[in-house]
Amino acid sequence: MSSAVTTKGGNSPNITRTVLVCLALYGTYKAIRFLWSKDSANSLKKRPAQRLPYKNWTKREISRFDGTDPEGPILIAAGGKVFDVSAGRGFYGAGGPYGVFAGRDASRLLATQSFDEGITEEELDSPIDKLDDLSRDDEESLVSYVGLFSVKYHCVGDLVEPEQPEQ
Repeated sequence: MSSAVTTKGGNSPNITRTVLVCLALYGTYKAIRFLWSKDSANSLKKRPAQRLPYKNWTKREISRFDGTDPEGPILIAAGGKVFDVSAGRGFYGAGGPYGVFAGRDASRLLATQSFDEGITEEELDSPIDKLDDLSRDDEESLVSYVGLFSVKYHCVGDLVEPEQPEQ
């Protein structure tokens, strides 16, 4: 004879509890998977991809793509390359946790893992940072970020100095 206690419906309380725990765990798994997915913020509203042509970009040119236009591309320069990070709009768009990197050469900020108040006119008009004073750890950090961007996002060109008018 079985010693299991049964309820009115004939199910063992342990089986019912096990089924409820499994359903709760499955629901938790699905919620975490959605939140951790690469583009969960963007998966709710898909946009047609606007591919930018591969070209040379100046700091002033990429500054127009800073994520403030909700439909426009978002560009970040790192290590001399320019990346379209629009797929990560939730991170790099206006109000995003890494929005300070958008529309600029973020090489030094990424290398040193620092944030500032945002791009300035002085920064736009200054030469491209040579980064020759970075520590070895900072250089490795920048290489890691460039590698990450290369895998996750589309490279749309190189960061270059503006052409000087001939005098």
